Amino acid sequence: MSTPTDVPAGDGPGTDTAAPPRRVLRGSRKAVARSAVVDRVWLALLGFVLLAAGTLAALLGFGVFGVGRAARPLLDPLIVDALRAQPQLWRWVAIAVGVVLVVLGLWWAVRSLRPERRPDLLLEENPDTSLLVTAGALAEAVTDRAGALPGVGKARARMVGSSGTPALRLTVWVTDEADVAEVCRRLENEVVAEARRSLGLAHLPVAVRLELDSVTHAPRVA
Repeated sequence: MSTPTDVPAGDGPGTDTAAPPRRVLRGSRKAVARSAVVDRVWLALLGFVLLAAGTLAALLGFGVFGVGRAARPLLDPLIVDALRAQPQLWRWVAIAVGVVLVVLGLWWAVRSLRPERRPDLLLEENPDTSLLVTAGALAEAVTDRAGALPGVGKARARMVGSSGTPALRLTVWVTDEADVAEVCRRLENEVVAEARRSLGLAHLPVAVRLELDSVTHAPRVA
C-alpha cells in the first residue's frame, strides 16, 4: 500500500533567493503533473455547444418562440428546399465537415497520447564546442543520488517541461524505518541543490512525490 504525497521543493542553498519569474512558476505546474488545460478547454467548448443546441431545441419544443414554430419541423422549410435544390453541393459540404472532424479528432487523440517531452539542456555553446546535458543523463544522475540516501528504497526522476523552462519530477519510495522529514531535507539540500548547481540554474521547479516502499524482505530461516 502506498501513501503518495506531493511535496513541491523550493530553492536550495546557494541559489538565488529572489522571487522566481512567472515562466518558472508556470513550469512548476509541469513538475507536479502533465498539463491538461488544452483538453479541458476543448471539452468545455464542446460541452457548451452541445448544451446550447439542446437548450435551443427544448425551447423550440416548449413553444417559447411561438406555438406555431413549435408545431413545425426543426429545420425550416426554406432550409429543406435549399438542401433539395443543391443535393450534390451539400453532400460535398457534409463530406468536408466530416473529414475536418476526423482530422481534429485524430489530432486531439495524438496530442493526448503522445509521450511527455523530456528536454535536453544546452549549458554552453561556442563556435568550436558545445555542452549538452541530455534529459536521460540528468534523470539517471538524480535517481542514483536520491536512491543512495538513507531511508530511501528506490527513486525515479524525470525531466519535464521545455529547454527554456525545465522542471524535475522526482518519485521517492521510503522505507518503514525512514525519517521522512530528514529524507525531505536531504533531497532539498543535497540532491535538488546539486542538480541546480550542476546545471547553473537559479530556479529549477521540482515536485517530489513520496511513497511507502511496499517491498518487504522475508526473514531468513537458518
